[in-house]
Amino acid sequence: MIYLFSGDDAKNKIINYEKFIKALPAQAGIPLTQIFAVNRNDFNQMQIESFYSGSSLFSNLSAVIFQNVLEYEETRDFVLEKLKLMGDSANSFVFLEGKLSKPILDTFKKARAEINVFELPKEKKEKFDNFLVANAFANKDKLNTWIYFRQAIDVGVSLEEVSGVLFWKIKDLILKKNFSKFKEEQLKNFIMKLSYLLPEARKEGRDAESAFEQFLLEVF
Repeated sequence: MIYLFSGDDAKNKIINYEKFIKALPAQAGIPLTQIFAVNRNDFNQMQIESFYSGSSLFSNLSAVIFQNVLEYEETRDFVLEKLKLMGDSANSFVFLEGKLSKPILDTFKKARAEINVFELPKEKKEKFDNFLVANAFANKDKLNTWIYFRQAIDVGVSLEEVSGVLFWKIKDLILKKNFSKFKEEQLKNFIMKLSYLLPEARKEGRDAESAFEQFLLEVF
């Protein structure tokens, strides 16, 4: 079965997603052996194929949680092509995404996915420049990094969006060999932590927002 949680109302989306994850073993009826979290950085096509293939590697049911993999063409195309196979599988496939286009939502509908869309009312939507957080971080400006992070969350920017922009900024610093504020080893360590920060926090039952905020405050 496929479950989709999408939209720009990050707060309600995460609340409902976390409730669903906690209830998933009861919904499946059979104890889950493991929950697997997959994002763009650890996306492995062969591993994903093993989850929906007829020759399952696991004796009990498993749940695979994809986080913002539909934002990127190279992972989105593969996933959309395999949705029908995922829908026919005994395992559960859960997608946590931002706002999706109608063609993508239609593809999920055709795969008989359970779709949950959370949108902010138009009058409440505010634009926020996520690069304010990334640029403050790159300048080793602890106070403004935290201030901009709080502003982003308060207007409904998802943790995944902030993490993605921050990941890109740090990677850009490494590629340009800009080590004026941080050493190369530090930047690579930040990249590694960001890759698993949110999935691990949610898997362990910790508050993901608090974990992200703590990461930002402790890196300086």
